[in-house]
Amino acid sequence: MLRVSIIRNCLLFSVASAFFGLAQAGETVDKLRQTDTIILGVRESSIPFSYYDDHQTTVGYSQDLAEKIVAALRTKLGLPTLKVKTMPITSQNRIPLLVNGTIDLDCGSTSHTFARESQVAFSDSFFVYGVKMLVKRDSGIKDFEDLKQKTVVSTAGTSAEKAIRKINEEKKWNMQVISAKDHSEAFLDLETGRAAAFVMDEPLLYGERAKSHQPEDFVVVGNPLFKENYACMLRQNNADFKSIIDGVISDAQRSGEAAKLYDKWFDKPVPPKGMNLQYPMSDEMHDLFLHPSDKALD
Repeated sequence: MLRVSIIRNCLLFSVASAFFGLAQAGETVDKLRQTDTIILGVRESSIPFSYYDDHQTTVGYSQDLAEKIVAALRTKLGLPTLKVKTMPITSQNRIPLLVNGTIDLDCGSTSHTFARESQVAFSDSFFVYGVKMLVKRDSGIKDFEDLKQKTVVSTAGTSAEKAIRKINEEKKWNMQVISAKDHSEAFLDLETGRAAAFVMDEPLLYGERAKSHQPEDFVVVGNPLFKENYACMLRQNNADFKSIIDGVISDAQRSGEAAKLYDKWFDKPVPPKGMNLQYPMSDEMHDLFLHPSDKALD
């Protein structure tokens, strides 16, 4: 009986190891076919890209794109019953969870950077933006130089956090840079006066501003530190998987469907409680819709 148990455990370990090895090798399409399940990494507070509504359901611009991708996978891979599981991720753990096979796809608010290309692959871009800051309207802060000797917050594990720390060191501005676990916590630091500015991706700043009790008390300011683009993140060496994802994104952009999603999430009331970002479409976004790209901007 003991021998049977040992053999069974060895077999289970072998199967588990095979799946782990498959995920490590990046063969996501094969994994989907074997498990009939895709695991999406979702964000809890990346408004309006991927976040929880009042019912703890993931919604947002990126989530809508992810659902279109899942529909395409069901059709193109012949997997009509492909199930969707979601797992909350953060800016700090999203890459490890993708690489080790815990999640299969992240379509949230992840920037496509050259540095990250050494670990993961990216789809065509679905959003272009600048890194700015959110401040209290009466703060007197207009641009980044005004942050000298002030306390600044950014979200841990983001390229914005890395950038503000770098500029602080290079220019010797003597800022105190603190790291928040997520965007909501960072905004709370600003709202309560612990920080004078929240440095982050511009659309996310508009999202935090919109959900506050007094949106008019806050304003997004500053010449962008740099421009970046969001893309879906997947494991490397997944040409077939990436091709399907890219097709969905480019089709949505060229057909006008992405523009409709933009209007839905950035210029109309959205959950929770009908907040409105009132974030006009930039010239860069218009250009992206005309010319989809898979290139990092930094």
